[in-house]
This record gives sequence, structure tokens and C-alpha cells, in this order.
Amino acid sequence: MPGITRRHFLKGTAGLAAGAALGLRSLPGWAHSGMRFDEYRRCDALELARLVRRGEVSPAELLELAIARTEQINPRINAVALKHYDSARKLAGSSLPEGPFRGVPFLLKDLGVSMADTITTHGSRFFREARAAADDSYVRKARQAGLVIFGKTSSPEFGNSPSTEGRLFGDTRNPWNLEHSAGGSSGGAAAAVAAGILPVAHASDGGGSIRLPASSCGLFGLKPSRDLVPIGNGPGEPRGLLSAQHVISRSVRDSAAMLDALAWASPGPGFGAPEQGSYLQQLQQPPGRLRIAVMRKPLLDMPVAPACLDALDQAVQLCGELGHELVEATPDLDMRAAMQASGTLSVAGLAERVALRETQLGRKVTANDLEPVNMEMLAWGRQLSAVDYLRAQEGLRQTGRDMARFMEHFDLVLSPTMTWAPPRLGVVDMDLPLEEFGPVATRSSVFTVLYNITGQPAMSVPLHWSAEGLPIGVMFAGRFGAERTLLRLAGQLEQAQPWFDRVPSL
Repeated sequence: MPGITRRHFLKGTAGLAAGAALGLRSLPGWAHSGMRFDEYRRCDALELARLVRRGEVSPAELLELAIARTEQINPRINAVALKHYDSARKLAGSSLPEGPFRGVPFLLKDLGVSMADTITTHGSRFFREARAAADDSYVRKARQAGLVIFGKTSSPEFGNSPSTEGRLFGDTRNPWNLEHSAGGSSGGAAAAVAAGILPVAHASDGGGSIRLPASSCGLFGLKPSRDLVPIGNGPGEPRGLLSAQHVISRSVRDSAAMLDALAWASPGPGFGAPEQGSYLQQLQQPPGRLRIAVMRKPLLDMPVAPACLDALDQAVQLCGELGHELVEATPDLDMRAAMQASGTLSVAGLAERVALRETQLGRKVTANDLEPVNMEMLAWGRQLSAVDYLRAQEGLRQTGRDMARFMEHFDLVLSPTMTWAPPRLGVVDMDLPLEEFGPVATRSSVFTVLYNITGQPAMSVPLHWSAEGLPIGVMFAGRFGAERTLLRLAGQLEQAQPWFDRVPSL
């Protein structure tokens, strides 16, 4: 990708479908663009920004390509829930900040962000008219990077499902197989990236919500360490004990450069010294010989599908061939207690969010406002005491301490991202009673949620596809603040077994 010009694209894309064959020329704005869709599809976000800087394409042209692809493909995958085309067109035609992603189209997740004068529904009918007065810290940083935000992607209500399905906007479909889930809760973001609407999109992760859809859609997804990337409105604000924000991308370097753009300038102790270099610079450095713990089974008694174990075995073999030391090992943690603690904090946060909205609307929430599972979770959250909440916080801290002792012996932990391939739509159904929904949801997220509990960084890497053609990721987790180690390994894996050009045939 680096160094490729429009001329190279024109020489090398004879075998690809032209924009006219894709039906793009008939869509609004197409006539103003000199770049073909197949050229656009072959670029990551940093390459698009480079072409903008060289004057080979304009921000307005890139935006129209992204809008055209949205209008073409979104009726099939249902990834983009809210469209902000008018404000984006105005922005693309103005003087954008000279950031690393100047002129690149971008989508926010319709959950947990505030963008001035736009609605964020959190996937909920109760918030369908919730309009923000100002940008939050994440959005401000995205704008400073030069990104052109033109909409928001689908999320299950409050991000409380590992599959992006819901009553407000309907179900998001996996571009690799439209009958299957794109994952959750950032399923809309992953489906949009996989389908070629854009090369990178905002995502957040409270239990696996970056890594699960990245795995499901054949993409790279890094969940940063707790407090590295803004969740609240500034350092010192409550920024979440379980959740992290970042992006889902096709290339590792986009994720690394986005981390440079989005991370707090001074996130605090444990995040490495500035002389270690930027996150993007890590991709120029070899990872060295890493000692990697291989965790084949989750910390709860749940089966792992053979295809996921195949993906793990192939990753183990690849890492061994690259010179790393791999040792089968499992941390000694009380996972049931840890998940009870995380559940307590999650439902407490839900109760707080709904109470604030009730005050704004001047009425109580009803069963017609929320998904059935969330109504049950809300009732649970409203019964909690301050003692319950403080005990849950201590439970997370204890799990973090236990895991830190385990990580003293290893640089990374390697495991499946999920225990099964992307399930069919309807399997993880928020209409189920909570006692039935919980085990099914846990089946998807039992590997990933551990690192939300501990606050460690973790990434899903697309190294395997099932016999049925569905992507299956593997997950690497590092010590707290060790994003640089993860990114150096990710760059090595991407070079050894490239996935960028492996895209669904939509």
C-alpha cells in the first residue's frame, strides 16, 4: 500500500470490477469523482490521506465514494444506522485540519459518543431523539486528525449483546454471509469496513465489542488498555472500568496511527515512555522473541468449536515459525466471580444511563422502550446497593492483580477470539429471557471479556477462515499498557500472512 499512486491502481486493477459494473456511477455524487471504487477499495486510510496530501484526490471525492458505497450496499448489510451526509459534505469542502487522516471518510458507532447537533441512540428506542450539544473528547480528537464523519454505525441496544440485532434499526448482516451475525456490539462498524464503505471505523469494547466483530468480519481489532483512549470528556473524568474505545480496520498501520491520534497525550503510569516511539513507528521494529502463553480453553467450562481450535493451531504454528516461544498455560483466576463483578458494574451503568434519560424526558421507561433483556438487566441494576458496587470494583482489581502475576512469566497470551464461528442471526436474541440470553452471549465473549475485566490490551487478528468461508480470528493479549508489543507482533503477522486483500464478494 505505501507508495502506491493512482497510476499504479489503473495498471493493476484489470481483474477487478469497475465502478460502473458495481452500479456506483448512477449514485449521487459519482460524476464528481475521478477515483474508481476499485481504487478506493484497495487503499487503507493512511494511503487515502497520502493521496489527498499529494492532490491526487480530494476529501469531497473520497466522501462521495463512501456515500455511494453506503447507498449501494447498506440495504443488504444494514451497517449504517444514521446518516450525516449534509454536514460531512460541508466539512469536506472546507479547510480540514492537517492531521494524519485529513480527508478520510469516517463513521462513528451509534453508542457512547457525543457529536454536536447529532443524535446518538445507543441502539435504543428510549434514546431515539437524544441529541448532543457538543463533541466529546473522542470526536474532537477524530476531527483534529482530519477525519470526515458522515454517519453512525449500528449497535445492539447499549452494546449489551455480542450480535448487532435490535428492534430500532434491525439486524446487521455479515458481509461474508448475509445469514450470519457481524458480531457485536461494533457489528455495524465491522460490516461497513468489510463491505468497503471505508477502511477504518470507530468501535468500542466493553466485553469484546471490538474484537468479536473484527473476528466475525475478517478484520483487525485492537482493544486498548483501560484509560488510554478517551471515553469521557477529559482526563480525570469517569472513563469506564470495562469499556475502551478505538477502531476496527483492515490494516494494522491504520489502527496504530489512529491510536497515535486518539490516545490521551498523558494517559498516566504504565503506558510506556515517549522515547519508545509512536504506535505507528512500532511497525518498523521487529517484536523480538516473545514468550507466548497459549490458552486453548476458556476459564469457564464451555466448548470451543473445532474451527476456532484450527485457527488457534495455525496461529501457534505461524508464531513458532517466526521464532517465538509458545507454552500452553492458563491463568489461575476465579472467572465466575470476575464475571459476576463485571455484570454488576454493567447493569449499574445501565441503571444510571436510563435514570438520566428519564429525567431528560420527564417520564419513566416502559417495556415498549427497551429490549426485553435490557428491561431485566435494568431491574437488576436498580436493586444494587453501594456496597454491591464497591465489591464489584474490588473484584475487578483483584482479577487484575491475579492476571498481572500470571503475565510476569509471559509477554502475551494467545487464545481463540470466540468459541464458535459467527452464529446465524437470531441465535443471540435479546428477546430471550435473561437466564437464556446470558449463557448464549457468554458463549461468544468468554475469551474476550477477561481483558475488559483486567484492563489489558488485546487484539483479534484475521488469520483463518472456516471451511464455510467465515472469518475466525485469534486473540493476543498483552500486559497492561503494552500496546507497542502487540502492534509489533501484529505487523509481523500481517507481513507473514497478509489479509488486506481478502474481502467478501459483495
